[in-house]
Amino acid sequence: MKFTFRNWENPSQVLSEKADAVVIPVLDADVGADSLLGAIDGQLSGYLRQAISEEQFAAKATQSLSFHTQGKLGSTRLTLLGVGKPTGVVPADVRTWTARAIRSLPSSAKVVTLCLRGVTPADAASVGQSVAEGALLVTYQFDKYLSGDRKKRSAVQEVVVLLPPDVSTEAAAVGAQRGQIISEGVCLCRDLVNEQPTEMCPRRLAEVATQLAQKLGLGCTVLGVKECEALGMGMFLGVGRGSVEEARFIHLTYKPQSEPRKKIALIGKSVTFDSGGLSIKTTEGMLWMKMDMGGGAAVLGAISALAQLQCPDEVHVLLAAAENMPSGNSYKLGDVLRGMSGKTVEINNTDAEGRLTLADAMTYAVEKLGVDEIIDLATLTGSSMVALGSTTAALFSNSDALAARIVDASAKTGDDLWRMPLRDRLFDSLKSDIADMKNSGDRYGGSISAALFLREFVGDKVWAHIDMAGPVHAEKDVGHTPKGASGYGVALLCELLAPRA
Repeated sequence: MKFTFRNWENPSQVLSEKADAVVIPVLDADVGADSLLGAIDGQLSGYLRQAISEEQFAAKATQSLSFHTQGKLGSTRLTLLGVGKPTGVVPADVRTWTARAIRSLPSSAKVVTLCLRGVTPADAASVGQSVAEGALLVTYQFDKYLSGDRKKRSAVQEVVVLLPPDVSTEAAAVGAQRGQIISEGVCLCRDLVNEQPTEMCPRRLAEVATQLAQKLGLGCTVLGVKECEALGMGMFLGVGRGSVEEARFIHLTYKPQSEPRKKIALIGKSVTFDSGGLSIKTTEGMLWMKMDMGGGAAVLGAISALAQLQCPDEVHVLLAAAENMPSGNSYKLGDVLRGMSGKTVEINNTDAEGRLTLADAMTYAVEKLGVDEIIDLATLTGSSMVALGSTTAALFSNSDALAARIVDASAKTGDDLWRMPLRDRLFDSLKSDIADMKNSGDRYGGSISAALFLREFVGDKVWAHIDMAGPVHAEKDVGHTPKGASGYGVALLCELLAPRA
């Protein structure tokens, strides 16, 4: 998809703009007094005002008005996007406006012009990035298994953006390039999570990581069961023991050209299918469990973008990939597993498996890599959804500074999260009579006790845990996210580790 940025100074440029559709975001305060709308209305012989009245278009944030211009404007169609009350142009809003604009187009539209007013010179690059992300992410479709009329990709080939005269089109274009790189990472993540679980097993996930490393010049190590046994990863291997698909431990390394600012581990939960093991889930509970590797997919999508964005940190991506399946070889309730750290865990729920795989990956990051910071992303607990709903992730951290950076990045990318407390007294629910701890507590504060379990394996390292069980997928089309895998976390990590200039 091509992105073109031009400055505009007077309404005549918008009236003559050649495109399949011109889209104009409109504030609710502007509907009756907007000079641009007045000029368009004059060109359309009063039809615009008539349409606004008849359709009761008040420019609310959920409203839009679209119609054919009958050859009276340069564009074939005109769309007014209601954007609500005036708060200034926020780049994150531009991402949503662009997505809404493209959703409003007829399927045959190839060129769309977006007329943005109120953009400040300081926001040029961010707006360019947001336009690219909105357009590329809203047109994503996982169509590998579709056929016939259902396999229809968007026809949009070019998005033209009209900016105020004092806004740099060059800076906007640079921002769009960044947005394209991040969008590719998000789409990679979506593809991995949307894929059927029999195909996206640990072996295949390792192949994808290896191919990505070869493409981007990353270091890559894939460990099999014997190598992980030699490292003492008894918890990780215990989870994968019941499956015919052998577990894989995947380690990708990115190093900047100059001296790294920090050494960071990004760890993604990579249970490629979670049946619950012997504590088996219901059919309903198992239906979307192919998405239980959403954290692993997110860190793979992030490293693919961070390498191209020239992240100033040394970044290690770790995926302890396994299937959690019931069989005669599965780990059992009452088993005691010993992790790479030497700590032992009594199993009282085989469906609390993700924390076991993450714990060994964290120990690897601490003992083998000596990282400065650890950030893990995981579809870890349903409790996080009970607390925060299906669109907000739960953030836990032992560092106020790191948590603040993550919250700030979240506000810019739209990967919504909320910081939750680490209440030490809830660790009592994890105490075991025969091991160092149990792998799950009681039903109350489940996302907190899961985070406390993970904290036992990070030592004195700066650490953050993002429980993304809710936002890993969208139940319907929302903003720039189509139904299905959301790609949550990729843009967040890019903003955190390679912030926009």
